[in-house]
This record gives sequence, C-alpha cells and structure tokens, in this order.
Amino acid sequence: MGRNSGFEIGDCRIGTGEPAFIVAEMSANHHQDFDRARRIIDAAAAAGADAIKVQTYTPDTITIDCDEEHFWIGQGTLWEGQTLYELYESAAMPWGWHDALQQHAQRRGLVFFSTPFDMTAVDFLANLNVPAYKVSSFELVDLPLLKYIAEQKKPVILSTGMASLAEVDRAVRTIREAGNEQLILLKCTSAYPAPIEEANLRTIRHLAQSFGVPAGLSDHTLGSTAPVAAVVLGAAVIEKHLTLSRDKDGPDSAFSMEPRGFKAMVDAIRRAEQSMGDICYGLTEGQKKNRRLRRSLFIVDDVEAGEPLTPRNTRSIRPGHGLHPRYFSEVVGRRAARNLRRGTPLSWELVR
Repeated sequence: MGRNSGFEIGDCRIGTGEPAFIVAEMSANHHQDFDRARRIIDAAAAAGADAIKVQTYTPDTITIDCDEEHFWIGQGTLWEGQTLYELYESAAMPWGWHDALQQHAQRRGLVFFSTPFDMTAVDFLANLNVPAYKVSSFELVDLPLLKYIAEQKKPVILSTGMASLAEVDRAVRTIREAGNEQLILLKCTSAYPAPIEEANLRTIRHLAQSFGVPAGLSDHTLGSTAPVAAVVLGAAVIEKHLTLSRDKDGPDSAFSMEPRGFKAMVDAIRRAEQSMGDICYGLTEGQKKNRRLRRSLFIVDDVEAGEPLTPRNTRSIRPGHGLHPRYFSEVVGRRAARNLRRGTPLSWELVR
C-alpha cells in the first residue's frame, strides 16, 4: 500500500485485504423531501451498504445567482436549460436535516458523511463530527478548500474525474502538506451517465501505486459491471448513487441505482471478493471428493501372470485409484505378478 497501510472510517477499515467500503450516494435524490431522505438511508442499509453520503452546500456556497451566459448549463447534459444556481437550488439538501439524518443512519448501522463544497460547509460538518470528508471531482482543483478539509485530520476521499495526473499530484501534495495522510483516491468519469467504455478501471491500480494510497471507484455508469470489476482490480471503495425510484424525475435520477439493483450490486461485490481468495494450487476442500476422478493406470484387458504389460492392456484412464500416470513408461514392459482382470487399478505389488 505504500505510505498508507490502511485506516478507519467509522467502524470500517479501509485498505489492502479489507472488504470494499461501499458508499450509497444520496446526492439530490432526496428531492428536498425529508421522509424520502430517511427512506433512502433505510434502503442503503437494507441493501448492505457500509455508508450513506450526502452533499452539503447551498446554491450560494457553490455558485452565484447570475443570468450571464457562463452560468447556463450547456446542451447535451441532463440539466440543460437551467442556470447553475437554479440546478443547485432544486438539488440542495437543507442543512437542518443533517443531524437527524446522521442519527438515523447511525441507528441503521451506516457511516454518515458528506461532501462539503466550501469552508462553511466544512465547519458545519466538523460540528457534526463526521468521520470523513468527500471531495467532488469538480472541487479537486480548489487547493485552498482541499487544505482546509485536510486540516480537519479526518480521512479524505477525493474523486479524480477530469483531473490530469499532474492535477491529482498537486491535490495529493496539498492534502499531505497539511499533515493528513488519510487519503483515498477514486477513479471517476464525470459524465452523467458515464459510458462503460470510458470507465478506464485500470486507472484504479495506477492511482494506488502512484500515490501509495487506497484507491477506488466513484461510478456513474449504468448497472453494476464497473463496480464489481473495480473490486476485482483492487478497489478499496465503491461509491454509487442510490434513489428510491428512477421514475420520479430528479437531477440525478437517470444515473442512479434503485434499491433492488443496489443490493444486487453489493451481493455481487461480496461474492467477487470471496472468489478472489488467496494464491492457491492443489486441492481445496471442495475438490478433495473429486480427486478420485483423476486419471491413473489401469489394466484394460485381462492379463495372465507373467505376461508383459503393454500400451494395449495398460492405459491411463479415469478414475484415480491406480498408479500415477507418470509411471506409465516404467510399468510398460514389466510383467504381471499374478492374473489381472480388466478394470484392475495398477499398483507396484501387481508388477515384477
């Protein structure tokens, strides 16, 4: 793992050899309905997630209310036809919900943390004593904000969507120079939804090796293929948007996963982790009963005592009750020690 051998977020340990830390991202899927937010937490717990993550901002902490062309969302996105302010005004979760939702998540056995988008949000979350901070891909370049988050001395989970390697390096150095080594980098494709062919999951291992940190995936693709593959490639963290139903329109509905799919993803990840196991050759417990079905040396035609063994009357066949097939060349040419019936497994006391 390099500089980081692992650390805890809540009761979950993050690092090599640990189960993937699975984060259900609520984002805007609460639709500004407190009961819906609570039910998303319930769904995350029922699906087997380890954590629920929210976002902490107001439209005024993330942008300004401005009608200039720069602030209109471009065509070809889910949110075209709105200004940034309008989007965030419709998507923001009221800060007054955080405490109650945190308590509800903790009762359901989930880690609760958030993405702050400015320093006032960091201070607000510090008062809640959240166990970690997430940094959005879009904020990776805001080095003063990264420094301020790192100074809280809590684990930092940093998405790297859109970032060049040099930009990731600057962000990592900023966090470390603030005295924080508890860092996780997430491969992220900042498209909504993201095409599966742009997932580039091999980057996960490169991030881990390049910066000596646990690495994972913040996934915006549809389905569970990318998260499961990411875990097999070594992802320590998986983050995936969760909604109660994609039928209810919202800013993030189109690329979010419904509870049944989220549970299927979690189950598939856990099975994938089990399948990886250890480096292993030879017999496992499950294979022992089948060992007898391997090939071995048998008499395949009746042979009288003193008659030579030949490739015609002696063969390597299934099952495995006779001599190992590697002894075939030593056995052929020797003679039968007694009369041998077809179907007799060969042993050394039967030849001379």
